[in-house]
Amino acid sequence: MKIEEVRTHLLDHELDVPFESASMRFDRRMHLLVEIVCDDGTTGWGECLGPAGPNAAVVAAYAGRLRGADPLQTERIWAELYNALRDQGQRGLTITALSGIDVALWDIKGKALGQPVSVLLGGRFRERVRAYATGSFRRDGVDRVEDNAAEAARHRDAGFHAMKIKIGFGVEEDLRVIAAVREAMGPDMRLMIDANHGYDVLEAVELGNRAARYGIDWFEEPVVPEHLAAYREVRARQPIPVAGGETWHARWAFREPLETRAVDIAQPDLCGCGGFTEMRRIADMASLHGIRLVPHVWGTAVQIAASLQWMAAMVPSPVRRDPVEPILEFDRTHNPFRQAVVTQPIEHEGGVVVIPDGPGLGIEINRDALARFAPGASA
Repeated sequence: MKIEEVRTHLLDHELDVPFESASMRFDRRMHLLVEIVCDDGTTGWGECLGPAGPNAAVVAAYAGRLRGADPLQTERIWAELYNALRDQGQRGLTITALSGIDVALWDIKGKALGQPVSVLLGGRFRERVRAYATGSFRRDGVDRVEDNAAEAARHRDAGFHAMKIKIGFGVEEDLRVIAAVREAMGPDMRLMIDANHGYDVLEAVELGNRAARYGIDWFEEPVVPEHLAAYREVRARQPIPVAGGETWHARWAFREPLETRAVDIAQPDLCGCGGFTEMRRIADMASLHGIRLVPHVWGTAVQIAASLQWMAAMVPSPVRRDPVEPILEFDRTHNPFRQAVVTQPIEHEGGVVVIPDGPGLGIEINRDALARFAPGASA
């Protein structure tokens, strides 16, 4: 079996109502899928976290090195592609593009061997996971406090056990949102906050100290990801556990925050940190330092399926009779192609998601949807 072709599929949809985090504005949803085709017809699918167009360009730069390679040699391919661009690309787009390629290669490996990726990673410890709802972005023309509270009530009624809300728009306004969300969801749901690196240290420390009384599970990306000393200061000066890592790429970016305990919870994104091949290394590093790992997930059903395969294989804690189980980040913002790209949507039931058990990622791609949501197509 040899790799014959590498294709990219850019998906695009203009939003009727734009929304924003503290660091980014979304007036459209754009994601990039990677398709790798082998000479025997076997096809693997992956996804790249981050800007779709630039990711596609880097995947294209890698493509010539992939043609003719044995797709089962995932470790060798990862090293060769990383080394090819390491002088200018030790992090960022080169790694997010490599992530989509690596996920597609593991999908091929699973299909070739007739096993889910989770089995190839060492075995399935679970067949389903609880999901937490991600949303509550600031939407144009809408009262943010009322909007977030209403969304929290919907997620509670849908059966979600937890919700993550977006903050970073100013301490006083954010505290009003947090209070309203906690009241709407009640005392039993877990609540997480994500600043998308919208604060400086002083703001993050103030917010953390004042928000702690609302029972916050973690404080995600309080400050910019480059400032690890700032992460450590925020962690030391307020009581909420600090989380981060979606913008740290490959093992080298995770080494310092794990060794210096800059975070309580590491959040590598499978489609951004280097794929399955690199996620294993990051998870081992987190385990060595006693730091919990909760993967970041933001993408289509391809990304969701890949993340679920990873979660199926996450090793439970050996020191607890009732171990801490992984939870799936489940994006609830508007994205019409999120589930349309697969023939069998991956949805939740009462806040619980079943992990696909078919070969590879356990999904089939709906090519009609790829055409329907291609740039310039009428959706």
